[in-house]
Amino acid sequence: MPEKIKSSFGRAFGAVRDFTVAQRTLALLALAILVVAVVALVSWASRPTYTPLYSGLSSADASAVVDQLRSQGVPYELTDGGSTVLVPEEQVYEQRLTAAAAGLPADEPTGGYSLLDEMGVTSSEFQQDVTYKRALEGELARTISAMDVVDTASVQLAIPEETVFAEEKGTPTASVFVSPARGASFTTDQVNAIVHLVSASIDGMAPTDVAVVDANGEVLSEVGVGTRSTGQQASEYEQKVTQQVQAMLDRVVGAGNSTVAVTAEMELASSERLEETFGTPEDAPVLNEATTTEEYTGVGAGAAGVLGPDNIAVPGGAGGDSTYTSEDTTRNNAIDKVTETTTTPAGVLTRQTVSVALDAEAAGAMNINAIDGLVAAAAGIDPERGDAVEVQVLPFDTTAAEEAQAALAAAEEAAAAERQAQLLRTAAVVGGLLLAALLVLALWRRSRRRRERRETVDIGNLELLGAQDEFAALPGGAGDVELEPAPERPQIQPPTPRFSSIDQRRAEVDALAAADPDKTAEYLRVLLAEDRAGVS
Repeated sequence: MPEKIKSSFGRAFGAVRDFTVAQRTLALLALAILVVAVVALVSWASRPTYTPLYSGLSSADASAVVDQLRSQGVPYELTDGGSTVLVPEEQVYEQRLTAAAAGLPADEPTGGYSLLDEMGVTSSEFQQDVTYKRALEGELARTISAMDVVDTASVQLAIPEETVFAEEKGTPTASVFVSPARGASFTTDQVNAIVHLVSASIDGMAPTDVAVVDANGEVLSEVGVGTRSTGQQASEYEQKVTQQVQAMLDRVVGAGNSTVAVTAEMELASSERLEETFGTPEDAPVLNEATTTEEYTGVGAGAAGVLGPDNIAVPGGAGGDSTYTSEDTTRNNAIDKVTETTTTPAGVLTRQTVSVALDAEAAGAMNINAIDGLVAAAAGIDPERGDAVEVQVLPFDTTAAEEAQAALAAAEEAAAAERQAQLLRTAAVVGGLLLAALLVLALWRRSRRRRERRETVDIGNLELLGAQDEFAALPGGAGDVELEPAPERPQIQPPTPRFSSIDQRRAEVDALAAADPDKTAEYLRVLLAEDRAGVS
């Protein structure tokens, strides 16, 4: 070991030996905490990342999948109440293939009509009834769970037992428990679908006999009411009547000159009343009549006498025979029997009140009694039910209306200013484009005039270069022509037209160029110089 390392360890051990007992204890505790922290960090870093293998499993499928993982020694975790199985991320696809090869998850239907397949021939009538009810409940729950918005569903049926001794037949009812899918919520139409699905599956069950409750404990459908609660029904009724009365008043006193408030009271609970009334019909014939007559004949005793003035009995006459007759008549008359059953469902209107306020300025000399009658007719007021209508003429506060009118006017002015500014911007853009187009057109016309001016230059003034004979000898540009260079450059004279057409001049210049390119170049330079001089 190198000397430096040995000296370092020696100094460290020497420093530790110099520690006191308390310092050594603290050092050991710090070392232990450091070791535990390192071990925890290493364990956390080496812990695999778990990801869902399957989710939404039934208890049977989750148990089968867990047994499959245990048999292969694969670590796993359970979440969501055991319905979700987590495995290490790197083994997800391998375990899914293995589970699929083993037929997992089985996803076999439980309950439903499959329960009837397990019944034996020795089953009692009670077992048959209970199994049939369970089969119906399972089929309904499975059908409801097939909806996208439903995660799980459970149905409980209450079917009354049929017996010959029951005078009145009971009504079957059902309760449905539904749990929405993650991130979903039930709408009124979906709840109505569940209610009608269950009620149509059971004979004699009405949609109002189905109760639906969700996983949050909220009642989605009440027995005797339906999918709408009593408070919701009252609110909808008040809104409907308010709209009807308000529409009528707007036509009579003008929009914004009246306000309507409706309060409706509805029955919160359903009730049923059975009443039987008996009465005697008028001029009804006798159904039957029986008369019984009894006669009795016997000897009677003598009279006991009458008391005299001194309270002494005075003897009377002798006794005689007596006869007794008894007659009993039984008559059965026809009677009327009226049996009346009154069922009052929850949500029945029991009383309503309508309050109407009219603007005094708009009402003017209107007949308040006539308006009262119109409101009562529009709202369906029933005095026997205790309904009431109150119409008052009061001055309205128009501050808010004036402010709203001012704000509306300001908004309209701002919109008009914005439209005008947009129109000005559009006009400026169009004007700029037109100006640019005119400028381009002017430049193009100027360039065209210059080009025409060049083409009209008289190229026949070739005597300045001493080439009159050569051009005269050129029939079409054939032959070689030698031009004598001019000793000095003469004064340029204005060209005189000599050729009849531009095409002819071009042909002659082309012929000259073919005969002597150098002289042609010099000639063109002279022409350009003349053209510049003429332009300037």
